[in-house]
Amino acid sequence: MYLNKAIVIGNLTRDPEKKALPSGISVTTFSVATNRVWKDKDGNKQESADYHNIVVFGRQAETTAQYLSKGSSVLVEGRMQTRSWDGQDGQKRYRTEIVADRVQFGPRREGTAVAAPNTQKATSDTAPKSAKKEEIDTIEYPEEDINPDDIPF
Repeated sequence: MYLNKAIVIGNLTRDPEKKALPSGISVTTFSVATNRVWKDKDGNKQESADYHNIVVFGRQAETTAQYLSKGSSVLVEGRMQTRSWDGQDGQKRYRTEIVADRVQFGPRREGTAVAAPNTQKATSDTAPKSAKKEEIDTIEYPEEDINPDDIPF
C-alpha cells in the first residue's frame, strides 16, 4: 500500500497567479509558509519557516485566485509531486510542489473586504443593517495566556 498525502496550514507568501492551460483548464499557483517553534537542548526557543509551492486546477483554481491574497490563511490538502525540465542554461531543473485536491480558506483578516455572492434569505433583506452585522458568527477566545510548557505532549 502506498500513500502520497500532504496537508499544510499556513499563510500565503505572495498573491496567487492564475493561468490557463491550452485545453482551457485554469491553473493557479501560490506558495504557503508554515512556521515551526521548538526548544533547543539549552532550552532556548527556536523558530523556523518552511515554504511550500502549491498548484490548483479547475474551478478551485478560479476561486483561489479570486478570494486569496498574500497573507491569507489557508489549509491545503493534496499530493506531493516533483517535476523536472531543462533550464535555459542546459541544466536539469526540479520543482517539488503540492498538487491541491482541496483548498480551504482560513478566517479573514480585519479590514479586508471580500465580494461574495448574496446568500441571505429575502426576509433578512428587510432587517436593519446593524442587525445584519450581529448575525456573523465569531469565536470568543479566552484572554488568558497559555504556557506551552503546560501542554502534556
